[in-house]
Amino acid sequence: MSLTPSPFPPQSWAGIDDVVIVGGGLAGLFCALKLAPRPVTIITAAPIGEGASSGWAQGGIAAAMDAEDSVEDHLADTIAAGAGLVDGPIARGMAEEASARIHDLLSYGVPFDRDLAGQLKLSREAAHSRHRIVRVGGDRAGAAIMQALIEAVRETPSIRVLEGFVAETLKAESTYVTGLIARDRRGGLSARILLPTRAVVLASGGIGHLYAVTTNPPEARGEGLGMAARAGALIADAEFVQFHPTAVDVGRDPAPLATEALRGEGAAIVDRHGERFMFETHEAGELAPRDIVARAVHAAKMSGRGAFLDCREAVGMEFPERFPTVFAACMEAGIDPREAPIPIAPAAHYHMGGVHVDGLGRTSLDGLWACGEVASTGAHGANRLASNSLLEAVVFAARIAEDVQGLMPNHRVVRWSGQSTPEGDADELGEEVLLTRLRRLMAEEVGVVRSQEGLERALEEIAEMQAAARLPSLVNSLAAAKLVAVAALRREESRGAHFRADFPHPDPAEARRRFLTLPQADAIAKAITAAYHDARLEAGHG
Repeated sequence: MSLTPSPFPPQSWAGIDDVVIVGGGLAGLFCALKLAPRPVTIITAAPIGEGASSGWAQGGIAAAMDAEDSVEDHLADTIAAGAGLVDGPIARGMAEEASARIHDLLSYGVPFDRDLAGQLKLSREAAHSRHRIVRVGGDRAGAAIMQALIEAVRETPSIRVLEGFVAETLKAESTYVTGLIARDRRGGLSARILLPTRAVVLASGGIGHLYAVTTNPPEARGEGLGMAARAGALIADAEFVQFHPTAVDVGRDPAPLATEALRGEGAAIVDRHGERFMFETHEAGELAPRDIVARAVHAAKMSGRGAFLDCREAVGMEFPERFPTVFAACMEAGIDPREAPIPIAPAAHYHMGGVHVDGLGRTSLDGLWACGEVASTGAHGANRLASNSLLEAVVFAARIAEDVQGLMPNHRVVRWSGQSTPEGDADELGEEVLLTRLRRLMAEEVGVVRSQEGLERALEEIAEMQAAARLPSLVNSLAAAKLVAVAALRREESRGAHFRADFPHPDPAEARRRFLTLPQADAIAKAITAAYHDARLEAGHG
């Protein structure tokens, strides 16, 4: 049953389902469907599907479905892209389960592309050695998958959906999560309720909207990551933020995405004079790993050469049929990609880091699981392989459902008294000003290219914003930003999506995952900002 909430849930509710899923994207919906017929409650800030990055995914899902492909090849490509940090057993398990999860999605009605013989049509993307991307309508995989899952959820009576609720705080006793505080977006900044639970599945998405230029929806502000960290959860690999190299650079927020598949079809990256420059950087040219392409595009733009995606020869007049989403975005901006190159820029796209989970999706806190982009499983390493994100989401959502059901086979309704939990009011306009400031800061100092000086400056400014922030959701976003900046400062090398201008090469001694808690990050940031402030005083900057 799907409910549209009033300012507070009806008093007729006797209680809350003992499993609450935070997030209405692919991971959250798939987990709920896999838990059926066990009753669960999904809470989501936006109507399901509208605030999730999953629905915007253009490429598809990677799976070794072809006779000439194999799990071993998929694993090898994943490990190569991950720049030495991929957890091998985790990545292998993900690749092994890919086919089963594709068939699950087919059973939910996802209309994956097929050839004339009725077989799944497979495409190739950057850093894949084989054609293994299962797509829908060329560039509509995310939207089509979400549409099918939303319909399946709406038709599943065991799933209750609370739309318009923002999860703000996890309640915990020692290391056991006992519930969460959520705010009703339509009831004002102080309209909060306490939801007791036995299990919370965090599927709240990524951090892309912490950056000024991103392909992610506004809801992807790192709030789930910050909320878990504030409750004491261990965070892994927070420094690794992937920037998609070919966002359509037309000043829109979020930036439209020119899918990886365009380069897989032969589209070229050129400067303003029409000269290709990717082969100057990497032997694979436009099909190099995303981090390499993103830095090359960034450098071209910073140098004044400009960067454009030329699809005229590779796609040409077939653009509207083969890539309708990209075509529509370009035409809306006054660019006809059949006749002119598309201006591009790197944009924050995917977070490889997140809440640390094991192979079952369990976090370091009892009663808390995480899946999707908010989680860090180790499958992506330092640089996610294209189209592995949707795969990871469904693989771990299914594992979590099985684990929760195994640990708590009997459903219970947790008594709910309708208790509200007042927290201090905040100036919503002032909070938006702070968020805009944070996004600009993250893009400038914690973006495609980083340095010690810039990261220290970022941490000092984040501390200033934390002192002014009142709204718990912004406090969560600032915590997430701090974790990324501290982790980036600690990793004194360049690896995968993390590039330090002052440490431009990988350090073999650093070929390991790194973990961080929020108190540790606070202590490091405090020491750094104090030293940075003292240095400015000595330099006469006040």
